[in-house]
Amino acid sequence: MNTFKGFVVKEFRQIYRDKRTLTVLFGMPVIMMILFGFAIRNEITNATIAVLDFSKDEITRAITHQLAMSNSFTLVASLENYHEVEQLFRAGKVREVVVFEHDFAGKIMRNGIADIQVITDATDPNLAGLMQHYTSRIIEDYIISVNKHQQIPVTGVIPEIRMMYNPELRSVNLFVPGLIAVILMLVSAMMTSISITREKELGNMEILLVSPLKPHHIIIGKVLPFLALSIVNVITILVLAKFVFNVPFKGSYLLFFAEASLFILTALALGVFISSAANNQQTAMMISLAGLLLPTVLLSGFIFPIASMPEILQWLSHIIPAKWFLIIVRSIMLKGGDVFMLWKETLILLAFTVGFIGLSMKKFNVRMG
Repeated sequence: MNTFKGFVVKEFRQIYRDKRTLTVLFGMPVIMMILFGFAIRNEITNATIAVLDFSKDEITRAITHQLAMSNSFTLVASLENYHEVEQLFRAGKVREVVVFEHDFAGKIMRNGIADIQVITDATDPNLAGLMQHYTSRIIEDYIISVNKHQQIPVTGVIPEIRMMYNPELRSVNLFVPGLIAVILMLVSAMMTSISITREKELGNMEILLVSPLKPHHIIIGKVLPFLALSIVNVITILVLAKFVFNVPFKGSYLLFFAEASLFILTALALGVFISSAANNQQTAMMISLAGLLLPTVLLSGFIFPIASMPEILQWLSHIIPAKWFLIIVRSIMLKGGDVFMLWKETLILLAFTVGFIGLSMKKFNVRMG
């Protein structure tokens, strides 16, 4: 019994001395609770909307004011014609446009009937459905308040719903583009970091360093196979998306592969950076899973709308490369986006890539030189 007691005490002491194990045991639950607790939201906050008001009367201005004052929406634009609607949606600047017909107040006063059209970006069908519900409730509440003071009851103001880019509200159109970003990030970064740390563990890195190869040659040689294999993964995912899940592809394949290659380079550079900071495969795996999996899934907009998260998490999402690639993928596949619409996200990914490569090379030379 004393032997067993001593063994248990020894195990407790060993865990206490292992800082990495303590970090996993006590740090991960805290991180997961904070991320899941704040990131997972069923309600909508600060969703961007625009208004196209052909009437510009007292009632349409009042309804617009009610929408703008709601915590659910942020009014970002007042449009003049229908041509602007498509431009805003394709650029990703708004999630919904509310359209009031001509002589809105006059028709209500005469007949109690007028038309409102609610156009929603349905690339995220869950968010689109919630936004339509919230908008309809705000309009309904206003009409109820008007009826209390109106001699002619308003009975015919029912929003006409129109879905853009995903009229059937197929959830697969949301998740498949998101999975492309998640899979490429995790596979490219994780496999690269584990591959390089394995060489360090086995002592092969020292042999490579005394060879005629320079450090950057070693890194490029390690990364190139994963770059080629990741591009094969992209082709496989596209084939499955098209022929198995029937996800539409409206944009340019050439642009898509160029953007995917850039994102793969970002992930590979991040994997090299992780490997330069990790001493063994276990640490590299742990950092990759904890540092990439949770943020990529929760803070990229893959499942949960970023606009509904607390402001600190919205700012944190800016440093998640998958967020920017996800915007690119959904725009190209579902909206037919071109390089002129996606230049900002492309430049951000390029900056991530250059930054990670620079940090990786610097840390690699310091640790291995």
